[in-house]
This record gives sequence, structure tokens and C-alpha cells, in this order.
Amino acid sequence: MVITEIFKSIQGEGTRAGLPCIFVRLTGCNLRCTWCDTAYAFHGGTKYSIGAVLEKVRVLAGVGSTAVPLVEITGGEPLLQPETPLLAEHRLAAGYTVMIETSGERFAGGLPAGVIKIVDVKCPDSGEPGTFDLANLEAVGRADEIKFVISSRRDYEFAKDFTLKHRLTDRVHEILFSPVFPDPTGTWSGLSARDLAEWILADGLPVRLGLQLHKFIWDPATQGV
Repeated sequence: MVITEIFKSIQGEGTRAGLPCIFVRLTGCNLRCTWCDTAYAFHGGTKYSIGAVLEKVRVLAGVGSTAVPLVEITGGEPLLQPETPLLAEHRLAAGYTVMIETSGERFAGGLPAGVIKIVDVKCPDSGEPGTFDLANLEAVGRADEIKFVISSRRDYEFAKDFTLKHRLTDRVHEILFSPVFPDPTGTWSGLSARDLAEWILADGLPVRLGLQLHKFIWDPATQGV
């Protein structure tokens, strides 16, 4: 496997935000979202055997009552690497809770039972609209999450319409609406979390506002957190 980084941090997003988590960030992505905050994972990386990845995760997680039981496999796009399902299977067998975050462009139905899938749907202003594989609507289940990263009112209207049209509340555990965090270098502007919260409340949407918690704890440009 080609890995950009493996690290321990606080989970910043989703329904497990705030919990300690081991992250395995795989290298490579076939999409180029306008607001991507992990472009450093597009290229490079280090080749690891699956065994070496497992050992690194085990050491970072620790043992006993203070062990970290949560692992997220992310990227880049983790489903580009064929070994990803096997890596997830090994961590599940070892008793970890395993999440895989994916762009939604690749079919996620081949992942092992028990993996929590966090599947993005790209909104218009991402620069990658129309890339979502609709087959993923059947691949997700009641333990999974669908996420929309929102940078404008247009994105919000798209996410709202998609959520209602496809009855996402009947399909997944949680629907996440996450405002784009402004780029520290000024490459892109962000969306006010307050604006997004007020839109959600005005429309009475049954979704969760998702903030990138780690960017409030550490400098937003910091890697490995």
C-alpha cells in the first residue's frame, strides 16, 4: 500500500467527532475538489506492506484500558488501492471500530461487513459534480454516513434536494452538512457555519451540522492531526 501518513489524533468530523482515533491516510486521488485540504496526499507517499501498516496502527493505538479502538482509513481516495478492504478486515478482526471515508465516486459495496462507510456526495461548487456513483445508495446502510461539503447557497440547495429526493434519512445513520473551512493561504473562501446552521433550521432538515473540529484545535494548515 502507498501511505501518506499514519497518526493518532482527535476525530474531527462525523458522529464520532471528539474521540481519539488512529488515521491511515492513503496516497492518491482521482478527483480535484476546489476546496481540497489534503492535496498533499495526491502524490508521493511511502510503500508499506499490510503487515507494516497493521503494526504501526497497533503501536499508536496502545493496549489495555487506554487503547484507542477507533481507526479511520482515508485519503486521498482509499478505494483506489485494492488492498484497502483487506486492511479494514484485519482491523475489524482485531476488535477495532473501522471507518472508511470515500469520495462517493467509487463503488463502496465491496467493503467488509462491519466497516462504517462515510460517503461524500460532491456538490456543484466542488468542481466535481456528477461524480457520485448512485449505486452507493444501495451500498450504504443504517450504520453509515453520507456527507456533503458545502461552500455556497447553491451547494446547500443541491444537498437539500439530494437528501430529500433519495430519502437519505431512511438509508443511513447520519447525514452530514459540513461548511467549507476557509483556506489558510487564501486559495478559497469558506462558508459561515452560522449561515449553514440557519439554512438547516429554516428548512427543518433532519441533518447534522458538521464542523472540522481539528481545525479549531490546531492551526488549519497542520498536517498529521
